[in-house]
Amino acid sequence: MPGDCFHNVNRASQLSSDKSGGLASRLRRRPFDAPSTTAERSTAMSNPTATCETSLGAFEVEIFLDKMPVTAKNFIDLARQGFYDGLHFHRVIDGFMCQFGCPYSRDPKSPRAGTGGPPHGRIRDEFPEDAKLSNEPGTLSMANTGEPDSGGSQFFINTVHNDFLDWFTPGASRHPVFGRVTEGMEVVTAIESTPTDAGDRPVTPVKMMRIIVNK
Repeated sequence: MPGDCFHNVNRASQLSSDKSGGLASRLRRRPFDAPSTTAERSTAMSNPTATCETSLGAFEVEIFLDKMPVTAKNFIDLARQGFYDGLHFHRVIDGFMCQFGCPYSRDPKSPRAGTGGPPHGRIRDEFPEDAKLSNEPGTLSMANTGEPDSGGSQFFINTVHNDFLDWFTPGASRHPVFGRVTEGMEVVTAIESTPTDAGDRPVTPVKMMRIIVNK
């Protein structure tokens, strides 16, 4: 089952590079770019959206069903089944990402939080050549164990441009993007900024009250 999705990343070097200023600093609070052309806006509007209601507020996401059908459908199905309702963000790193979706996180103090997945098991990796979507700020990306086809229910929201996590760049990390925050990025920032313990778990639990798929 999906566990620590970044187990193969040197956390100290990664964090120091994210917090060293320069480009990462400037990108930190910039959400994923909105569609700019009429065609892009039309495509975006055809995708499902979801409202994520958390204990710190709500944010809206677009799910890239058009570009990432397997991964997007997996998220949509779980959300419609109520799988995510009542779970907690189990791993939050300021200047990096907010991770969510483990069923064991229903108990925010569970030592197993971060190791679980959905009832149906893992899904196959989805790396389409015509959808090389980078892990930009505000994007939703699949967590995995580092092994092929090890994604399930866990995902994370990037809060900086983590291009070293892209499946199409050199390196061991391969995390496909399947959605983006379209409204309420300030709520994601509030989650990212919440105090955490030595294991990157929020000291005050951040709960996902429910996820509503809007269409």
